[in-house]
Amino acid sequence: MKRSEINAVINEATDAFFKHGWAMPPNPRWDVTDFGLGDFSACGLTLVNLAEQPEYCEKIMYVRKNQVTPCHCHAQKKEDIICRFGELAVEISSNKNDVEMQINGEARSITPGEVFNLQAGERITMTPGIKHSFWAASDYAIVGEVSTANDDSNDNFFENEEVGRFSEIEEDEAACVKLVSD
Repeated sequence: MKRSEINAVINEATDAFFKHGWAMPPNPRWDVTDFGLGDFSACGLTLVNLAEQPEYCEKIMYVRKNQVTPCHCHAQKKEDIICRFGELAVEISSNKNDVEMQINGEARSITPGEVFNLQAGERITMTPGIKHSFWAASDYAIVGEVSTANDDSNDNFFENEEVGRFSEIEEDEAACVKLVSD
């Protein structure tokens, strides 16, 4: 990714967060990735780490329309993905016939490959090993994540082996913020 593209999406996300009442903490820890695939508009994610503790973490994410976070799972992390604004499409992948999940705190049987949309305020709980991908079904979505301890370097397992967690950055202009990966 070009640094200019990263700077632009950070400004876009900051405007969206401000518009919807999300105040950034002092010295926010930004993370912008195209997952090493080179097409941020199709496959990418903009995140801010709000809390990083040994026991838990919290993130706020900005997702553009149809911008996919590729199918992945975690071996250790349990997470709630919460649509805070807009509409978030979620797809669960599995080798099983159906997967038992919690949506809005209620058990639900999900058929692998089924796409369902979370409206603002709704959440899904991902337990370790559940493969999932998501994207904004609205013009953009603001998405929260509350989870057990986060280990981006060692606990992201992507279905597509070409996917990487962090992007290589072409420094075509000065950085507006320091990224988690810098």
